[in-house]
Amino acid sequence: MQKKHIVIIGLGGVGGYFGFKISQSNETNKQNEISFIARAKTFEIVKERGLTLLSSEHKNSITNPDAIYQNISEIKNPDLVFICVKEYDLKNICIQLSKIITKNTVLLPMMNGADIYDRIRKIIPNTIILPSCVYVASHIKEKGIVEHKGKAGQLIFGKDPEHTSENIDWILNLLEISNINFDFKENVQVDIWTKFIFIASFGLVTAKHNSSIGDVCTIESQREEATKIMIEIKSIADKKGIRMHDDIIQKTFEKASTFPPKTPTSLQLDVNSGKENNELELFAGAIINYGKEINVSTPFSEKIYLEIKATQNS
Repeated sequence: MQKKHIVIIGLGGVGGYFGFKISQSNETNKQNEISFIARAKTFEIVKERGLTLLSSEHKNSITNPDAIYQNISEIKNPDLVFICVKEYDLKNICIQLSKIITKNTVLLPMMNGADIYDRIRKIIPNTIILPSCVYVASHIKEKGIVEHKGKAGQLIFGKDPEHTSENIDWILNLLEISNINFDFKENVQVDIWTKFIFIASFGLVTAKHNSSIGDVCTIESQREEATKIMIEIKSIADKKGIRMHDDIIQKTFEKASTFPPKTPTSLQLDVNSGKENNELELFAGAIINYGKEINVSTPFSEKIYLEIKATQNS
C-alpha cells in the first residue's frame, strides 16, 4: 500500500499526545510519512531533540517525525491533517490549509467545540472533514515536552455528514496501529454536544467568578448560572435534531463532581490572567450564534458573555 502523508498541526496538549503516538508507531513500522507543524521555539526544540511525551503509557518517551515545518505552506500533498490548534487560530489555519490540500485530503480537527465542523466547512467547502471530540489529560510542560496524566486519551469521531460514502478505513487502521483509543461512530454529534454542554457551562461560569469546577458544583448561585447555560445549549441541540439525554444537566454535574474540587478551566485561567486570546467565542460565541441562526433565545449566555467581555476590557 502506498504511503500516506499524515500531518499534525500544533504540538500542544492534544497534538503533542496524539501526534507522539502516531509518530512513534510510524518510526517502527514506516508505513506512512509523518510531518509536524510547530511554532518558533517548539519547532526548534523538536527539530533538534524530538518531541517528548511524559506518560506512564510510554517507556521510550521521545519521537522524531519524518519532517517538521514552521509553515503550512511547506506541506506537500497531505492525505490526512490533524488540526490541533486553539479555537482563535482556526480561521487562519484553515485559510492556509485551503491552499495546500488536495481533493483527497481528509481533515480531522482534534478540537472541542460544537461549531468547529461548521467553521472549517465555511472556509474549506469541498474537503472531507471528520467531526470529533477529544478526552485527554495532557498539557505542555515546557516547549517540546508534553505531560500526560491519568487514563489513555480518547478520540471520538464520525463520518463527514456531507461525504458519508467516503472510505476512511485506512484512517481507522492508522489509529489502531498507533495504539490510539478511539471510538468511530456514524453520527458523533451527540458526543460533541455532550462534551460542549460541560466545557461551555463550566468554562463560562468559572471565568466570570474566577472559581473552580468544585465551586460551580457547590455554590448555589454559580450552579444556577451553569444550569441556565446548559438549558440554552440543550434547547439549541433539540432544535438542531441532536437528541441529548433528558437528564443531561444532572449527568453533567455528576461528571463535574468527579474532578478534584479545585480544578480550574482553561477559559477561567486565560480570562483571569489577562490573556488576550481565549475560548470565549468558542463557548458563548457559538451558543449565541447558533441561537440567532435557528431562532432559539439565549439571554443568559449573552449576559455572561458581555460580563466576561467587560472584565477583559476593564
